Amino acid sequence: MAVVCTLLVLFLAAFVAGFILLVLGAINFDISNSDIPPGVNQPVKLRIIHVILISRAVVGKILEKLGICSQVSFVRYMQGRKTRGADPKLIIKDLWFEKVPVRIYQPKAPSANQRRGVLFFHGGGWVFGSLETHDKLCRYMARESESVVVSVGYRLAPEHKYPAAYEDCLDATIHFMKNTEHYGVDPASVIVCGDSAGGNLAAAVSQTLAGQSNLPRLRAQILIYPGLQALDFNLPSYQQNQGVPPLFRERAAFYMLQYLNGNSCNLEEVLEGSHVPMDIKLNYRKWVSPDNIPEKFKVRGYKPHVLLDCTTDVYETVRRFCEPNLCPLLAEDAIVRQLPETFILTCEFDVLRDDGLLYKKRLEDNGVQVTWYHLEDGFHGIINPFDSSWLSFSSGKRGLDNIM
Repeated sequence: MAVVCTLLVLFLAAFVAGFILLVLGAINFDISNSDIPPGVNQPVKLRIIHVILISRAVVGKILEKLGICSQVSFVRYMQGRKTRGADPKLIIKDLWFEKVPVRIYQPKAPSANQRRGVLFFHGGGWVFGSLETHDKLCRYMARESESVVVSVGYRLAPEHKYPAAYEDCLDATIHFMKNTEHYGVDPASVIVCGDSAGGNLAAAVSQTLAGQSNLPRLRAQILIYPGLQALDFNLPSYQQNQGVPPLFRERAAFYMLQYLNGNSCNLEEVLEGSHVPMDIKLNYRKWVSPDNIPEKFKVRGYKPHVLLDCTTDVYETVRRFCEPNLCPLLAEDAIVRQLPETFILTCEFDVLRDDGLLYKKRLEDNGVQVTWYHLEDGFHGIINPFDSSWLSFSSGKRGLDNIM
């Protein structure tokens, strides 16, 4: 019996040691392929966050290999496991708008006038994120701006492919706009807001509602480091920041494909730019082109990319990348010129920086008022941990304060 127990202990010790070595090896590999350039705000903190995210992903992958749960499920669980209590300044309720789960944050203090309403769409690459992951941010927005904030728990990929997330955000927004009186909100003061993939959804919803006469006009849209196109993953910011955590260039394309098709079969073609026919590429080049990026954003190691054609088979799998509801940067001028006042936040060390810059130009060219705030030392996702004590970033708090 003693021998059996000893062997069991040795086996468990070996298993744990092997598990730890496997995790450490994967972390070391991912870190060696990352790049934190000089000028990034608080780089040590960013490295720590990167290690935490890698560790979570690696453990999830191991659990998936063992048949315990999928990697996606594990990461989602780890993201959303924190629960927060009541807020002394807010009334917080979980409700359903039609079939869409939402969380409403209403200031408790009485107001002499109707309040502003904010529809918030969380980021997470359409694959991750939830009402929980952005709960602190929504609480802060509701308190500081004294607005009614509605956080939308849209369906996630790869289980629910495009246009599921877009449809949920649109349905929730329309429902709220038709029922603003129930929440003390001025129907002429409704704003859509989102970060990253949520910024994409906010832009798409805003475009859809731009021409609808049966609803009040949106007051504004707030786009926080949004991803707005999938035609060109070789724009200057994608090249310059391809290894800057937490959003690598490859992961940005991967998430877009997960949202579109629920898989990443054409990842290499998308990255090299051989997923869209030349004639279509040239047609949209008036809007999606490095020529429209200010020269000062190209000095950090940008090399012009040779345009490549594609096969019919590849294009058939990704042809919906040309739909504005998926890639809002491709909307026609007639739609863009009807859009409301816009706030766009971009970060220098973010692969999605140029998506924001290109959309800023499109809006301004069509007479839309744009407020642009650029974090020179910022990276993708910098605002999210604004209230995470020692892992918060001063630059992220500065960006959030400008949004408010």
